[in-house]
Amino acid sequence: MRILLAVDGSAVGATAVRRVAKLAKELATPPVLHVLTVVPRLSKAAEKEFGKVGPERYYDRQAEAALEPLRPLLKRSKLDVVERKAIGEAVQTILAEAKAAKAEMIVIGSHG
Repeated sequence: MRILLAVDGSAVGATAVRRVAKLAKELATPPVLHVLTVVPRLSKAAEKEFGKVGPERYYDRQAEAALEPLRPLLKRSKLDVVERKAIGEAVQTILAEAKAAKAEMIVIGSHG
């Protein structure tokens, strides 16, 4: 089984990791957990203001801020974890990533 867990850096993401880990213990075969954070795309004006490397650095920092606090929990879960960052609109990007990962379940860890 493949599970896509979408997180946004809120405390709810940690709760979602714990729930997925608990679910995984109940499954006959441990799932592969695809952990995704979606960073909203900056406006064209903001990207231009940041310069050539600025937007990528911004996107990387935002993604890292969402994923880094979850890594200790993910490690303790002992699940096979694939981390992914994406840039775009949350709903469309989550659905596209779930399809690409062939996820059979989507778990959303969001505060909004």
